[in-house]
Amino acid sequence: MESKNHTNLESQNTPKYKEAVLAYSNATLGISMVLAVLIGIGIGYALESLFNVRWLFWLGVAWGICAAILNVYKAYKRQKKELDALADDPKYAHCKYDEKD
Repeated sequence: MESKNHTNLESQNTPKYKEAVLAYSNATLGISMVLAVLIGIGIGYALESLFNVRWLFWLGVAWGICAAILNVYKAYKRQKKELDALADDPKYAHCKYDEKD
C-alpha cells in the first residue's frame, strides 16, 4: 500500500508537461544554432552587396558560426549549473556521479 502512495506522490510532484518542456529546451538550441548561422550569412551578404567586397560575406559567415558556438557554450554552462545544483541536493547524496563501481 505504501508503494502505491509513494508512486502517487511522485506522479503529483512531477510537472504535467515535463517531457514537452525538455523537448522544447533541446529543440531551441538547434534552432538558435541554425538561426545564428543564417543571420550571419544575411549580414555578410548585405555587407558584400553594400560595399561590393567579397570577403565581407565570409566575415558574416564566420560571425554566424561563432555565434552558434557561443549558443552551445551557454547551453552547456546552464546545463552544468543545473546538474551541479542537483548534485548538491541531499536527496541524491547517496549516488554521486564521480564514484566508480
